[in-house]
Amino acid sequence: MNAERRKLLAKAEELLAQAQTLIEEARDGEQEAYDNLPESFQDGEKGQTMSEAIDNLEAAIQSLEDAVSTIDDAKGS
Repeated sequence: MNAERRKLLAKAEELLAQAQTLIEEARDGEQEAYDNLPESFQDGEKGQTMSEAIDNLEAAIQSLEDAVSTIDDAKGS
Protein backbone atom coordinates (compact mmCIF):
# COMPACT_ATOMS: atom_id res chain seq x y z
CA MET A 1 0.00 0.00 0.00
CA ASN A 2 1.37 3.39 -0.92
CA ALA A 3 1.84 6.35 1.41
CA GLU A 4 -1.17 8.26 0.03
CA ARG A 5 -3.59 5.41 0.75
CA ARG A 6 -2.04 4.85 4.18
CA LYS A 7 -2.64 8.54 4.91
CA LEU A 8 -6.29 8.17 3.89
CA LEU A 9 -6.68 5.16 6.16
CA ALA A 10 -5.03 7.02 9.03
CA LYS A 11 -7.59 9.82 8.57
CA ALA A 12 -10.39 7.24 8.55
CA GLU A 13 -9.07 5.78 11.80
CA GLU A 14 -8.98 9.25 13.32
CA LEU A 15 -12.60 9.88 12.35
CA LEU A 16 -13.66 6.49 13.69
CA ALA A 17 -11.93 7.30 16.99
CA GLN A 18 -13.83 10.60 17.17
CA ALA A 19 -17.10 8.81 16.47
CA GLN A 20 -16.30 6.24 19.14
CA THR A 21 -15.66 8.98 21.69
CA LEU A 22 -19.00 10.62 20.92
CA ILE A 23 -20.86 7.33 21.17
CA GLU A 24 -19.10 6.52 24.45
CA GLU A 25 -20.21 9.90 25.83
CA ALA A 26 -23.80 9.20 24.78
CA ARG A 27 -23.65 5.71 26.30
CA ASP A 28 -22.21 7.04 29.55
CA GLY A 29 -24.92 9.69 29.76
CA GLU A 30 -27.64 7.14 29.12
CA GLN A 31 -26.11 4.77 31.69
CA GLU A 32 -26.00 7.55 34.27
CA ALA A 33 -29.62 8.46 33.57
CA TYR A 34 -30.63 4.80 33.86
CA ASP A 35 -28.69 4.38 37.10
CA ASN A 36 -30.46 7.42 38.56
CA LEU A 37 -33.92 6.03 37.82
CA PRO A 38 -35.83 4.57 40.72
CA GLU A 39 -35.67 0.78 40.63
CA SER A 40 -39.36 0.54 39.79
CA PHE A 41 -38.73 2.57 36.60
CA GLN A 42 -35.59 0.59 35.76
CA ASP A 43 -37.72 -2.54 35.70
CA GLY A 44 -40.44 -0.87 33.65
CA GLU A 45 -40.78 -0.04 29.97
CA LYS A 46 -38.72 3.14 30.19
CA GLY A 47 -35.86 1.36 31.91
CA GLN A 48 -35.99 -1.49 29.40
CA THR A 49 -35.83 0.98 26.51
CA MET A 50 -32.86 2.76 28.08
CA SER A 51 -31.10 -0.54 28.76
CA GLU A 52 -31.55 -1.59 25.13
CA ALA A 53 -30.16 1.76 23.97
CA ILE A 54 -27.09 1.25 26.18
CA ASP A 55 -26.59 -2.24 24.76
CA ASN A 56 -26.92 -0.92 21.20
CA LEU A 57 -24.42 1.86 21.85
CA GLU A 58 -21.97 -0.66 23.28
CA ALA A 59 -22.41 -2.77 20.14
CA ALA A 60 -21.71 0.31 17.99
CA ILE A 61 -18.54 1.00 19.98
CA GLN A 62 -17.40 -2.58 19.47
CA SER A 63 -18.12 -2.30 15.74
CA LEU A 64 -15.95 0.80 15.50
CA GLU A 65 -13.14 -0.95 17.37
CA ASP A 66 -13.46 -3.85 14.92
CA ALA A 67 -13.37 -1.45 11.97
CA VAL A 68 -10.14 0.14 13.20
CA SER A 69 -8.60 -3.29 13.64
CA THR A 70 -9.64 -4.27 10.12
CA ILE A 71 -8.14 -1.08 8.71
CA ASP A 72 -4.90 -1.85 10.54
CA ASP A 73 -4.92 -5.29 8.94
CA ALA A 74 -5.46 -3.73 5.52
CA LYS A 75 -2.50 -1.40 6.06
CA GLY A 76 -0.36 -4.33 7.05
CA SER A 77 0.18 -3.02 10.59
